[in-house]
Amino acid sequence: MALKIFCLIACLILPVAVLPQTRRANPKPAAQKIVYACPMHPNVTSTKPGRCPKCGMELREVKSEPTPSPSQIPSEQVTPSFSSAKIPNTRIYDQNGKQLNFYDDLVKGKTVAINFIFTTCTASCPPLTVTFRRVQQDAEERGLPLQLISISVDPTVDTPERLHAFAEKFKAGPGWTFVTGDKSEIDSLLQGLGAAVANKNDHTPMIMIGNDGADYWTRAYGLSSPSQLVDLIAGAAARQ
Repeated sequence: MALKIFCLIACLILPVAVLPQTRRANPKPAAQKIVYACPMHPNVTSTKPGRCPKCGMELREVKSEPTPSPSQIPSEQVTPSFSSAKIPNTRIYDQNGKQLNFYDDLVKGKTVAINFIFTTCTASCPPLTVTFRRVQQDAEERGLPLQLISISVDPTVDTPERLHAFAEKFKAGPGWTFVTGDKSEIDSLLQGLGAAVANKNDHTPMIMIGNDGADYWTRAYGLSSPSQLVDLIAGAAARQ
């Protein structure tokens, strides 16, 4: 009897053997596929380095740019603190090599939409430019006078000749000016517009919409639908 009681107690107090659990190995992340694209023809892509068959330029690795989603950015953001008085009358050059004064020649007395691009960009700039082209077409169909302005954030590379080729590629019509110039002048212009960046890849996908005559300015997400942007532009143009 004593032996049975001892065995029972031993069973209760001895630690229960636990079989070791087999840990599941964390799956390795899939290797990111490298894609190369032509700076001037972003639709020309390859998985290997090489040259563009259209223009002969060296293909560059496409690096993703963090772009805010439309749900994260309001389609319109009124900027009451911004005024036409803050726009520098910077000496600039257009895509035809013509020297202009930014405010006097492109903004004064007009309804304008301004975006910020550079020609070697392979992420947000092509769709931004395509959207501007659609905006230009829709505005023309609605009889809405509009000056489009695309300012290069990489003026040391974006010569008037490069901007001219870029404008032709996206079929920019009359009334759409691509802006470059001396780097110090462009930096001053970007600073005045509140669009200065230390790295060209960090440039904003926002656009500025303004009615200079009414001194009304607003900002909008540059990849919104063209019709939505034209509605915002029409609203700005109607201000008095």
